[in-house]
Amino acid sequence: MDDGAQPLTEHLAELRTRLFRLLIAWGIGVAAAWNFKEQIFAVLLQPALGALAPGGRQLQAIAPTEIFFTYLKSALLGGLVLALPVIFWQLWAFVSPGLYAREKRVALPFVAISTLLFLTGCVFGHQIVFPLMFQFFQGFESEFVESAWTMREVFGVTTRLFLAFGVAFELPVLVFFLSAAGIVSTRQLLAWSPYSVLFAFVAGAILTPADVVSQVFLAVPLVVLYFVGIAAAWLFGGRRARNSAADLQTQ
Repeated sequence: MDDGAQPLTEHLAELRTRLFRLLIAWGIGVAAAWNFKEQIFAVLLQPALGALAPGGRQLQAIAPTEIFFTYLKSALLGGLVLALPVIFWQLWAFVSPGLYAREKRVALPFVAISTLLFLTGCVFGHQIVFPLMFQFFQGFESEFVESAWTMREVFGVTTRLFLAFGVAFELPVLVFFLSAAGIVSTRQLLAWSPYSVLFAFVAGAILTPADVVSQVFLAVPLVVLYFVGIAAAWLFGGRRARNSAADLQTQ
């Protein structure tokens, strides 16, 4: 761990530098993703189109600028995914001064695991939850009402859930850093388990549309990942204590 604490102004300056690099990486990713905007849009909205497929219907664009801005948002999302390794690297670089020298060596595994967890959450939501969700909503169609979904609304729901599942799957990493910073202990995390379950279902209700399927499919992985984070914190806590003792002996 670094001996001297940086003043607040230096922390803010470093944060600004990290954010600038983050935005540069995102901008480069967006420029690369723009060439594939239609393909990204088609992949993202495949679950919705699958729900409409029996009737052979397409999504509707009801505003002159709707198609352009939806494609632009597709490129923004694609650029974000492409920039994930750089984003997680910059986050690691910002918090790593508070870690021991041995802990700083896990930078590459942290970036790889964080990226993999985010993508796993996105794929899980897209392949399993979204089809069930759109089939649920399409099932309310009747002889009186025909589904005519707009691309903007469907894209908005899809991307919100896409990001929600990606961020939710980062829970073990968050618990890891809370343990590394000494903010929480394994005992505290276990004591908070009932509240974490309640929070998971509240988050599922807030972040997903008003259907039970998507709420449960977001809440249950959150609970599982919370306990995975506790296991990581327990393993990390013992290693951190040994590292601290070793550092004291070498001083």
